[in-house]
Amino acid sequence: MSAIPTAPQPAPRWDIAVDTLLVTVEDSIAQSKALEDRIAAIAPADRTFDSVIKPLADDDNISSGVINSLSFYQHVSTDAPLREASTKAEELINNFSIESGMREDVYNSVRSVQESIVNQSDLPWVKALSAEDRRLVQKMDNDYRRNGLALDLETRNRVKELRLKLSNLGIQFAKNLGEENSGIWFTATELDGVPEDILSSLKQEQQPITEGSEETVTRYFMTFKYPDLFPVLKYANNSQTRKSAFVGDQNKVATVNTPLLEEAVHIRSEIAQLMGYATHADFVLEERMAKKATNVWDFLNDLRTKLTPQAAREIQTLQELKNSDLKSRGLPADDRYYIWDNRYYDNLLLQNEYKVDSQKIAEYFPMQSTIDKMLSIFETVLELKFYQLSAEEAMVWHEDVKQFAVWKRSSNADANKNDEEFVGWLYMDLHPRDNKYGHAANFNLSPGFTADDGITRVYPVTALVCNFSKPTASKPSLLKHEEVTTFFHELGHGIHDLCGKTKYARFHGTSVARDFVEAPSQMLEYWTWSRDELKALSSHYTSGESIPDDLITSLIKSKHINGSLFNLRQLHFAIFDLTLHTISAPSKSEKPQDLKLDDRWNQLRREISLIEGDYPNVVTRGYSSFGHIMGGYDSAYYGYLWSQVFAADIYYTLFKGNEMSAEVGRRYRTEILEMGGARDENESLTILLGRAPENTSFLKEIGIEV
Repeated sequence: MSAIPTAPQPAPRWDIAVDTLLVTVEDSIAQSKALEDRIAAIAPADRTFDSVIKPLADDDNISSGVINSLSFYQHVSTDAPLREASTKAEELINNFSIESGMREDVYNSVRSVQESIVNQSDLPWVKALSAEDRRLVQKMDNDYRRNGLALDLETRNRVKELRLKLSNLGIQFAKNLGEENSGIWFTATELDGVPEDILSSLKQEQQPITEGSEETVTRYFMTFKYPDLFPVLKYANNSQTRKSAFVGDQNKVATVNTPLLEEAVHIRSEIAQLMGYATHADFVLEERMAKKATNVWDFLNDLRTKLTPQAAREIQTLQELKNSDLKSRGLPADDRYYIWDNRYYDNLLLQNEYKVDSQKIAEYFPMQSTIDKMLSIFETVLELKFYQLSAEEAMVWHEDVKQFAVWKRSSNADANKNDEEFVGWLYMDLHPRDNKYGHAANFNLSPGFTADDGITRVYPVTALVCNFSKPTASKPSLLKHEEVTTFFHELGHGIHDLCGKTKYARFHGTSVARDFVEAPSQMLEYWTWSRDELKALSSHYTSGESIPDDLITSLIKSKHINGSLFNLRQLHFAIFDLTLHTISAPSKSEKPQDLKLDDRWNQLRREISLIEGDYPNVVTRGYSSFGHIMGGYDSAYYGYLWSQVFAADIYYTLFKGNEMSAEVGRRYRTEILEMGGARDENESLTILLGRAPENTSFLKEIGIEV
């Protein structure tokens, strides 16, 4: 292991006590409140950028790191009281944020500064402002307006009351998801087809064959965590097993989360009406690249129209494969293709027609080796250096967590270690455990910014949280190709976070428009479909050999197999989200339950994705675990598709054929990653591409003729 340079900023500690956590948050809130009191008392004639905006920004810079790191414990800690305290801390923070954002006295001070910038541009202090300074003032001023400061007092108080309630609903929704630990017991017969290494990783018990029976059978406990659930849906030959697994997962938190979502949608709609917007989506989209709901509807409907014919052909192929499979096993034909069939027959098609064996491919991607090689790619393209700390050196919240010090190498070919520049701290928490966040995501734990002295750099801290299978006694953790892609995607968010180099925390890294934030990560997914990069990433877990050319060829050919169906499923999520949030404000006689979520979710899935769910005989409530819709992506899920336009444009314009070019990577890092939200996203894209962004590459990528 290379000697690790001494970082100018020590890594954070992860040993905080429950009581200390809450006291720290309360102290941070008290300091922010006291500052706001001082800002509010500044006389109009004395309101300048330095007297009003800079102190507020400096406070936000510091408090963001406190808030992000302490609210993170709820997602990863094994200590229940600490998770509870972390959740409580987030509630305190959100409540203060709502109160703070509706202080008219502070708004008046901020408004004065913005008016001076607009109307008195010849003032020396106005002339001295940078573009990022001006953008900060404009954003802060706009925040207060969007918080309702232009409303009459009675309406403003109602909006505040509703926002406090909405915040708590979101926290509870996420808590219910994070602490969900249920699952289903299956016999080996019911799990026929599931690989042995998956079975051996599941909890096992001897249980009575039937209730009251003395005869026992071994049963396996499948949790609804991805490493358990997905292999069952993908490999189990028994359709009833797949159905039970799928429906169970969809409904795992329905009882507790359905009423929370119903109430949240109702509240959002009422707030929008009070604020003078037709719908919640109109309010949200005002600040996004899309700007208004009609633009999003046009985008989604156009994409749906273009995808549906090919998706119908894909369904027909899968239906024929299903009937052929059933016939080969002596089972009756079934003319309906169900949602719980999809992973199974999608995989069977890949195996039969394209010779893509997911298990075989996974043998070439042992986790540790893949991490090392993945980081090596980022080191080359973005001129970074990752130093992994030993178990003795690392300060982490769980023994599974890996910690890295990240540095930027000099572009000088003769550079030595002393020319490196510290970038920040990276953590990877990669395996499932009870009460841990159950999906894959990147968490900013502390943003980067320039300290209040205007010189000192404060460096970011970021964490990659995933749920990949743990190693067994006989094998290391092996990543499916789709998991390698997921890893690249989420690490892409982490790299965006680490490379951010803005003056203010508000604009750091991934703090960009929600319908752009996925683009940098989606762009990096292309590396996992490139022949040379797949060779570079792979190393068989026993022989160390790279993945053979024939496997790569088969894999690349399969990239867009059933791709139209996949994108229609994404459209289902996006259209469900937008449908809920373009409902006109409810009348006083309407109740949250009147949303008819079951009908909307199940019927839209059938109409859009073309796949059966046997509704209303089978009711699935996947909306109750749709974390995005309660976690900041409300009226914004379309962004996953919208941002793919930018991802494809960047890749094909700059990186196609230049995947390992440090020169191209340097340009990309400078114009996109380092800029974060400090510059309008359209402007950053235009500067990077040398023209306005286009959708041609995206449409070609997903098989649509243009």
